[in-house]
Amino acid sequence: MINTLFLPELRDMIATGKKEEMREFCAALHPVRTAEFMEGLSSSETWQVLRCADNEQQQEIFRHFDGDKQISILEQEDRQEVAGLITKLAHDERVDLLGEIDEEIGAELLELLPAEERRDILRLKAFPEETAGAVMTTDIAKLDESLTVGEALQELGRQAEDLETIYYLYVVDKTDHLRGVVSARQLVSAMVHPETTLATLMETDIIVVDSMEDQESVAQTVARFDLLAIPVVDPERRLLGIITHDDVIDVMREEATEDVQRIAAVNPLNQSYLRTNLLTLSWKRGVWLTILFFAALLTAFALDGYRDIFGRVDAAWLVLFIPLVISSGGNSGSQSSTLVISGLATKDIVISDWWRIFRRELAMGLLLGSLLGIFGYICAVILAPSPMAALIIPITLLLVMVCGTTCGSLLPLLFQRLGLDPAMMSNPFVAGIVDILGIIIYMNVARALI
Repeated sequence: MINTLFLPELRDMIATGKKEEMREFCAALHPVRTAEFMEGLSSSETWQVLRCADNEQQQEIFRHFDGDKQISILEQEDRQEVAGLITKLAHDERVDLLGEIDEEIGAELLELLPAEERRDILRLKAFPEETAGAVMTTDIAKLDESLTVGEALQELGRQAEDLETIYYLYVVDKTDHLRGVVSARQLVSAMVHPETTLATLMETDIIVVDSMEDQESVAQTVARFDLLAIPVVDPERRLLGIITHDDVIDVMREEATEDVQRIAAVNPLNQSYLRTNLLTLSWKRGVWLTILFFAALLTAFALDGYRDIFGRVDAAWLVLFIPLVISSGGNSGSQSSTLVISGLATKDIVISDWWRIFRRELAMGLLLGSLLGIFGYICAVILAPSPMAALIIPITLLLVMVCGTTCGSLLPLLFQRLGLDPAMMSNPFVAGIVDILGIIIYMNVARALI
């Protein structure tokens, strides 16, 4: 792999203490590439290289390490040096990191930070997780509405070093109430009229989000209006911070990961898979597995109610097709639920579309059920005592597929209507419900035809 090419050279630099060469290595490439080349180093070796970089390069490279390595460096290396690194990170990033490391170490590092930085971190940590306030950064360009273009450019020059982005410049009054926004492009274009005030130049129709708004809703708003950043305000419309497009990408990745885990019937993990201890992982997986276990147990009770059919000599062959019936219904239900859940997540589907979805999935169940029914009948003719008895399989498959597609599509919509996460109606859960219905359908069709 390409990221192993420089490992021998890097380890030689570390062993011989060649600080100048390590500094040149950190400065030579894009921070992403530098971080990739350092993947094979231990956390201690990584820090020895990283501490040779200048302040800007150090934080840029550090933010591209995987989460486990970042946490390991913060927890194991010299507290004073690590505290210096934390002060250089984006405000939202350092809050997230301090929330993931050991609580005692986090408290030690917090005490080593300047008072202003400490207050900012505590203020951001006060917002509930997965809200706009918890995701935002307070590194923003705030300009007074009375400033002229020339004065604004001078003020922006003073602020620029501490800003995460200057795509948008936010115009506020004396008490930080958001009045308008000016893009950097507008400001540069207005340089030909340096006496123009920001109050004249700014746009007042601004898309904002409340600090307590759910982060997924924020991501959808940014995507809908194609924004590079969105301001976060309190109920009195005071500007608190911004959420940038890179933060939105992180949110979307996090939400997608949670949805995938829920679809697989796993309660979302708070940390990465490898950092989650076995007891926590067992609990998050075991809760749903226990629910699904008892749901599957109902299948046994459903079968028990049809002992009279299995006791007949001419019906013993039906047992051979039970796995086929169960898997066909469960698989079709899982496909439908996955499509609907992903559609709800991307807003391609809304609850009011339920009738259109029902009709489409009903038609899909009939088409797929007919196709599989033909294959099933060909197989059943070989094993069944008569061609008439073999009709049990195609009829059952048709009904089970229709049941699977309609249930799998409507149950997530029902959860959404009840205000619950539709991803909780996961594939295994849908499959469990359809399994029970499949057995009931199978046995009743058999009873009617035998």
